[in-house]
Amino acid sequence: MKMHGRCNLACRYCYLYEGPDRGWRTRPAAASAAVLERTAGRIGEHARAHRATAVSLVLHGGEPLLAGADTLARFTGLVRARVPGDCAVHATVQTNATLLDERRLAVLARHGIRVGISLDGGLPAHNALRTDRAGRPSWPAAARGARLIADRHPEAYAGILTVVDPTTDPVEVYESLLALRPPALDLLLPHGNWSAPPPGRDGTGTPYGDWLCAVFDRWWGAGRRETRVRLFEECVALLFGLPAATESLGLAPFDAVVVETDGSIEQVDSLKSCYEGAAETGLDVFRHSFDDALRHPGVVARQAGSAALATSCRACPLLSVCGGGHYAHRYRAGHGFANPSVYCADLQRFIRHVAVRLAGAAPVPASREGGTP
Repeated sequence: MKMHGRCNLACRYCYLYEGPDRGWRTRPAAASAAVLERTAGRIGEHARAHRATAVSLVLHGGEPLLAGADTLARFTGLVRARVPGDCAVHATVQTNATLLDERRLAVLARHGIRVGISLDGGLPAHNALRTDRAGRPSWPAAARGARLIADRHPEAYAGILTVVDPTTDPVEVYESLLALRPPALDLLLPHGNWSAPPPGRDGTGTPYGDWLCAVFDRWWGAGRRETRVRLFEECVALLFGLPAATESLGLAPFDAVVVETDGSIEQVDSLKSCYEGAAETGLDVFRHSFDDALRHPGVVARQAGSAALATSCRACPLLSVCGGGHYAHRYRAGHGFANPSVYCADLQRFIRHVAVRLAGAAPVPASREGGTP
């Protein structure tokens, strides 16, 4: 749910406000009470129709705290009141942490809303591009917010989301984030595609794969789980043939939609990094249900699993683990999304590296003990 469609920062690399889609300019800054009420009703309707036992509610932006912590709490309460009594609502707010203070955190924690923080690392130098509109660094306020939740409300701490920058020292970034005591880390590849390649991706080498491998080795070799790293745990699970639910890896079907501040139902924001209108569906919460969204051709295409992938992907031995990578990263102008990921080489490098580390940690089969060849 887009609680607020604007941001108090002006990060120079932001795919949403600096990318090709300008739809945010024509939408209300904040979701109205009518939009929030109708969205809560649609979520309840969907949960009842599908007998859902749990719903994931992400309060998003822009910077969602611009809408006010009390507004976030009221909307979460509306959703919980609309879903069946046996359906859990797991609510999370994703914030840049600059507006976190004791009062706001207390409100969020009291209403069972967990807090995810977006940072580029745990040091000032890592966050040099995360400035406000006057060019002032956001790090001092963000660091205060991150430390406050770790110290005062650890039960509400969801973790930290970080976009990979291959020009940084991977172990330094990881260890600096550990110092902020997150219960989990999300390491995401920057949104880029074949027509607008991500920084440093010139078709040679595997800079992003190398970066991820270095952090994986530090995480894997720690001797204990210092924090959860979603990408690593999902990769390990998929290599063992277990299910995993992530957009970045695997073949799990698409299972999220976005409600914009005007009530429009869209596909996920990452598609906005591809071209103007890529996430649009023409649907809205006032006239359409979430089942209508499930039937939208763009959503249906993302439910097709391996059938929606490029021929080379379907023939790849890493298919069940890679899954073609993130959908937005496959785009090429004039050719749509039926392409390998722009990160194909990086993903292969990372997945094969993890597989080797797992193989090295596997116990020796009983038939081979005692020197039997």
